[in-house]
Amino acid sequence: MNVQQADPLEDVLTLIGTTSHLSVGLVAGGRWALSFGPPAGVKFNAVRRGHCVLTVDGVPEPIPLAEGDCFLLVQPRAFTLASEQGLGPLPAGPVFAAATGGVARVGEGEDVVFVGGRFGFGERAQELLLDVLPPVIHVPGATAEAATVRWALELIEAELRERPLAATLVTEHLALVMLIHLLRLHLITAGPGETSGWLAGLADPVVAPALRAMHARPAHAWTVSELAGVAAVSRSTLAARFKQVVGQGPLEYLTGWRIELAADRLRRGDETVAAIAHQVGYGSVSALSNAFKRVAGVSPRDYRLWKRENAAVSPGRP
Repeated sequence: MNVQQADPLEDVLTLIGTTSHLSVGLVAGGRWALSFGPPAGVKFNAVRRGHCVLTVDGVPEPIPLAEGDCFLLVQPRAFTLASEQGLGPLPAGPVFAAATGGVARVGEGEDVVFVGGRFGFGERAQELLLDVLPPVIHVPGATAEAATVRWALELIEAELRERPLAATLVTEHLALVMLIHLLRLHLITAGPGETSGWLAGLADPVVAPALRAMHARPAHAWTVSELAGVAAVSRSTLAARFKQVVGQGPLEYLTGWRIELAADRLRRGDETVAAIAHQVGYGSVSALSNAFKRVAGVSPRDYRLWKRENAAVSPGRP
C-alpha cells in the first residue's frame, strides 16, 4: 500500500516547542576539574579542541570525550568535566560567573576548548521525548556520520568568534540543527534498550512505516490491518511488534497522538472543540470528549479553561 509518510521526530519537536540557548564557552588547561549542578533543560557540550572525561551522576562508567565529541545530558543530573579522573573538582558556578569576553577559564593554558548550551522544551517534552531517551547521549565526532554535527559546530564557533549581525539568532538555529542530527545519530547507533517508546519504533523496520503513516494522517480511521498493509507484514505481526517495541498497540498509540494534537490546539488557539475534533479524527465533540477524558482525565473544555487559568503551571499529563 502506497500512503503518505510523515516524520514523527519533526512532529514531536515542533509540538513541544524546541528552543536553544548558547552559553558561555569554556577553556581549560593543565590538571583541572569542574562540577556542575543538575542543569535546567537538556544540556549539551562539544569539545572543539583537546580531550577530557565526563562523569555523570547515576551513570556507572566515565565517558572519555575526544576532540569533536558532543554529549547531550537529557536528564537533570549533576556532572563533572575533568582533565582526568580522581581530581577534586571546583564548583563551576564561580568559574562561569568570572567569565570575560564570553569565555570562562579554568586551570593553566588552553588545552581544551568547549562550546555548550542547553535546549529548552515545552511542557509535554518530558513524556513525549525525554523519557524515551537515555540519561546521556554521547556522539563521537570522528565518525563519518557526525560530519553534519561538525559542520554545525564549526559555524557556531565562527559566529561566536566573529560576532556578525544576528549572530545569536544564527547560533541558536544552528544548535537546533545540531540537536536534530544528534538525535538522528542516536537512532542509528543506539543499542538494545537505549531508546524506548515511539523513538525506538522509528528505528524498527516493521514499526516505522506504520508510525509515519499515522503521523501523516492522524485523522484517518486507521485499522491494524490497514497499518499492517503499510508495513508489508501481517496484522498479527504488526500488532505484536508494535507492542513489543513501542510499549502499546498501534491504535492505542494513535489515540494518544490524537489527544496530544488536540491538547496542543486547545492550549494555543481559540478553535472550537468541534473543529478540533474533526481535525484529529473524531466525528463529534462527544467522541473527542470521551477519548480526551479517558487519556487526560478531564474534558477538552475543562482542559482549555484550566490551562488558561494556570498558564504558569506545567502538569504531568495533557
